[in-house]
Amino acid sequence: MTMENKVALVTGAGSGIGRASAVRLAREGATVVALGHRQESADDVAEEIRSEGGTVLPVSADVGDVDMVKEVFARIESELGRLDAVVANAGVNGVWAPLEELEPEEWSSTINTNLTGTFLTVRYALPLLLKQGGSVVVISSINGTRTFSNSGASAYATSKAGQVAFARMIAVELGPRGVRVNSVCPGAIDTEIEDNTEHRDTDTLGVVAEYPDGEIPLTGEEPGTSAQVADAVAFLVSDAASHVTGTEIFVDGGQGLVV
Repeated sequence: MTMENKVALVTGAGSGIGRASAVRLAREGATVVALGHRQESADDVAEEIRSEGGTVLPVSADVGDVDMVKEVFARIESELGRLDAVVANAGVNGVWAPLEELEPEEWSSTINTNLTGTFLTVRYALPLLLKQGGSVVVISSINGTRTFSNSGASAYATSKAGQVAFARMIAVELGPRGVRVNSVCPGAIDTEIEDNTEHRDTDTLGVVAEYPDGEIPLTGEEPGTSAQVADAVAFLVSDAASHVTGTEIFVDGGQGLVV
């Protein structure tokens, strides 16, 4: 699954799945554009990549800001001259709350980062991808696609369902032009995203269900790892997946089939 002589952009590269994906693609030989929300986080993952002998361009942007996104791709074109793969990973859990308590601005903030941010990333990557063909991987979730039991997560689940619909639509549109588009849908993964989630009055929502042996068939109560998600990403962006487009890979240990 070599990525030698190829350039890959990973958004949300400062931590979690994005960081693991950036490091993994660099190990496969790609020049990685590591996009963090803050320059400090991008520089941090860049240091790890360089310590292993990899090549990286650390950049920062809010993926929901069109001007900042445009600037990133202008840098990629001027400094690297090509782009072969995009991993649209940047996202937030946002506010999880009962529908009547979820404020419109809280809804909009989650949708803007997760869904509009994905659109802007792919939209402005396209001129570079079309030059030689390439691959897009959208990091979605089991929430909103297989799982609907996290009551209160209406904005988050909607954004994740929208990402899968977007990926399928553009897979058909871009396939004849040499660009593949797929989604990865993680379940419970040991990342820091939960630290930035605001839960508000969700304890009594939904239907109570107990899983005495854990809700993940493969591992019980043990979540997956970012590296396991990165494995799926590395496959999808590589030529090993040359006939794979418009599909989802669920990296959830079977969790989405039971919860």
